[in-house]
Amino acid sequence: MINITRAAAKQIRRSADSGNMEDLALRIAASRRSDGSIDYRMGFDEIALDDVHVNSRGVDVVMRKDDKEILNGLTIDYVELEPGDFQFIFLNPNDPTFEPPTE
Repeated sequence: MINITRAAAKQIRRSADSGNMEDLALRIAASRRSDGSIDYRMGFDEIALDDVHVNSRGVDVVMRKDDKEILNGLTIDYVELEPGDFQFIFLNPNDPTFEPPTE
């Protein structure tokens, strides 16, 4: 369903610890833009009864049931885009702009 890389899991846990949010799950939300690409949002939140809940690399991840289809197959990574500039990236085969990594 959702895969979190080692680097992303480490950064997510670091963010949760620094914000005193260790007991919360990582919530992922997604919506389609007018061009069909996907806009992603994430933050820490409580697990609701009607949420879809998965665990990847020890990170609890939740999403609304409505987002399950669009997020199925998503990989979240944490990479250095330029020297010293680290960011989360979303690799999703459901996104028409998706291109598999070459490395």
